[in-house]
Amino acid sequence: MIRLGVNIDHVATLRNARGGTFPDPIAAAELAIASGADGITAHLREDRRHIRDADMPRLKALSAPLNFEMAATDEMVRIACDLRPHACCLVPEKRQEITTEGGLDVVGQSEALKPKIARLRDTGIRVSLFIDPEARQIETAAALGAPVVELHTGAYALGGSQELERLRSAAETVAACGLELHAGHGLTYDNVGAIAGLAGLAELNIGHFLIGQAVFDGLGPVVRKMKSLINS
Repeated sequence: MIRLGVNIDHVATLRNARGGTFPDPIAAAELAIASGADGITAHLREDRRHIRDADMPRLKALSAPLNFEMAATDEMVRIACDLRPHACCLVPEKRQEITTEGGLDVVGQSEALKPKIARLRDTGIRVSLFIDPEARQIETAAALGAPVVELHTGAYALGGSQELERLRSAAETVAACGLELHAGHGLTYDNVGAIAGLAGLAELNIGHFLIGQAVFDGLGPVVRKMKSLINS
């Protein structure tokens, strides 16, 4: 069975639009879990544009594992080591971006990443790296001691006809390196099937589509439908 991690960042975006406490992303996470989500993903950005510091301990206290998306900064490593979530996914982050635009450059940043990955692992946190489907990035992730890679599916989601083969080849490299395979970004009901078919895929992390579709259908039915699609 492929695990479904539900990213609740955009519930927090809606909350923050009015500056209050509603809608509560923790309540959304509880509903997602009750509807079959295997975990909750939340990205505590440096600019705190959606998830807030106070949200993170409440999310960690829930019954499903928390996947803490974070930039590879000293501040975020400190917060993660204090919080001790089930997992941390290191992602690239730019202040001006609307959403994550690509994978982490593990090859180019390997020296800076190595001690941060080691510190997180020493704290007992499962570390994953959000990367583009490129063999060198995957191989470097393995060399740095990250047990998990999450392949960035954004280019595939935008309709790149060659991207699915790229992802399939990357999945083979992940397996050859002995890593656990996750994937995510831009996935919907219509395009998730091919990604769910990647050899060795263990987990998908999906956020924007699920929260957007929930406006029309409700979060519970949307989570249940996505869970059914990825395991059909």
